[in-house]
Amino acid sequence: MAAFKVRIEVGDAAGQRFEPLEALVDTGATNTVVPRDLLQTLGVQPYRSSTFWLADGRQLQLDIGRTWVTVDGQREFTQVVFGPVGCEPVLGAVTLEEMGLAVDSVARRLVPVHRYLM
Repeated sequence: MAAFKVRIEVGDAAGQRFEPLEALVDTGATNTVVPRDLLQTLGVQPYRSSTFWLADGRQLQLDIGRTWVTVDGQREFTQVVFGPVGCEPVLGAVTLEEMGLAVDSVARRLVPVHRYLM
């Protein structure tokens, strides 16, 4: 997949205040990752922690919370990982699926997909 970035907004849990970010689109990443300091500034609270594996094989224990994320005008209350301070924000597969978005790797953009109930 060709890596690309998109503009997202991350909000507080009440959906009242949002901060813009450029996030790497990564369908190989399960979760959306936002720097811890930004989530704390927005008042997002972690509700648990989990172990995450990095591409180089290292493991990190990181906190998980839920808050509002806006992508292409769509807003979703989604799971976010409290990344290390200064980390690159990542838009992960869970948030993309919740928003009904897929990656067009040729055009380097997000596209809407049909949602099915079977």
